[in-house]
Amino acid sequence: MPLSPLEHDRRYGELDQVMRAYLGHPADDTPDKPGAALTAYLRQTWHTRPWALSIAERQLRDYAENPPGRLRLRLGEFYAIPDVGLAEGEVQQWLRCLADHIRRSVEEGDVPPPAAPATHWEWHARFPELGQFLGGWFSQDMPDEFADHAVAVEDYRGSTDPHFVARLIGELHELLALDLDESDYAVAVAELGMEVDPPAPHTPAAWLAHVTDQLARSGRT
Repeated sequence: MPLSPLEHDRRYGELDQVMRAYLGHPADDTPDKPGAALTAYLRQTWHTRPWALSIAERQLRDYAENPPGRLRLRLGEFYAIPDVGLAEGEVQQWLRCLADHIRRSVEEGDVPPPAAPATHWEWHARFPELGQFLGGWFSQDMPDEFADHAVAVEDYRGSTDPHFVARLIGELHELLALDLDESDYAVAVAELGMEVDPPAPHTPAAWLAHVTDQLARSGRT
């Protein structure tokens, strides 16, 4: 039978986070240098959950040294490594490479410096409530559900716990503080799930600033 959620997380929870970091990115790590996906995982995890790095290193190494045997495969009690573009015989060596990079990062204190997110996983790991907001209220169905963008924002505010609204305001301030180019803000909102254009004449950054003000004003009324 499949693993229970508790057993899954105990054995593979952080391994799964590392694998999710590779969504849309190749397994291009080498023994000398981590690839973009692992660098993004290290940067976000160092700055938010540094204790999880040792768990990731152990789970990666355990899986590489003890891949699921025929019994676990038959019972479904295993974690399926997603397709990362490697031949089956190369996956275990790649997992060991990732574990080595994580161990080296921890032992040497080699922390990637703060930067704008570089991968889809990192955008959502860093801005989780913003991803919920943009993906849930500004999908391609938004024009059919709301009269305009402002109405959609008010629907989010009115239907969401104030603690999460406050978290969203904080994430919006953090995103705007990155001071990205306008084209990079367009990438950011797309990565975070927005499937419609900001209302004219706003640029993505200007609209994010407007939303921040709208939510903050609503919270004071």
